[in-house]
Amino acid sequence: MEKLAMLYEGKAKQMFKTARKEELIVHFKDDATAFNGEKKGQIVDKGIINNKITNFFLKMLNQAGIPTHLIKELAARETLVKAVEIIPLEVVVRNTAAGSLAKRLGLPEGTKLERTVIEFYYKNDELGDPLINQSHIELLELATPAEIATLTKLASKINQILSTFLAARQVDLIDFKLEFGKTSAGEIILADEITPDTCRFWDIESREKLDKDRFRRDLGGVEAAYREMYKRITGQKWQ
Repeated sequence: MEKLAMLYEGKAKQMFKTARKEELIVHFKDDATAFNGEKKGQIVDKGIINNKITNFFLKMLNQAGIPTHLIKELAARETLVKAVEIIPLEVVVRNTAAGSLAKRLGLPEGTKLERTVIEFYYKNDELGDPLINQSHIELLELATPAEIATLTKLASKINQILSTFLAARQVDLIDFKLEFGKTSAGEIILADEITPDTCRFWDIESREKLDKDRFRRDLGGVEAAYREMYKRITGQKWQ
């Protein structure tokens, strides 16, 4: 599949057109950012690892009946996906207090939540991707009540599938971010990565962080954490 003009470049990925308007190529970069782009750097082989972890998870979710944009992996850093109209919402699923939730609610980081929390953030870089509620979403016409219900249902099911899978590999899924899009037929599908960039992964026993928080917080061992997650998820040792 030939890559044509670049359609979009984000913090961690590039999107390219193909000869088929309903298909795009996503290219994963090694670039790493935090705090809305204020902190920048690179994580060696991150693009390859994230591409492969994402495709592993998306295949699993497809098999479980969760619709995703995955078509097929093309190369170490590139995957063919369905073109969608992205819904401008980040759907964040939280099982344990960490990051901004711990700060906002005054909960000690690592506090297990009695019930899963699902939050919506407005995808708008100029505004800093603010936390919003259903009334705000409807006011801004970002999604209909029925679409919000679908996003919530899909996010809950994804959380159940991933949490169960990861727990068997001694990983606690603390929280994670999802993005969805609509196909030309109007179907809502999962349309983004699931990686150490977008999830908080902690070792169940040691509580060691195995995700981008090691980059955000200058904890060191960033590359090692990404490679460890690749091994635990895929069952294969990194190259």
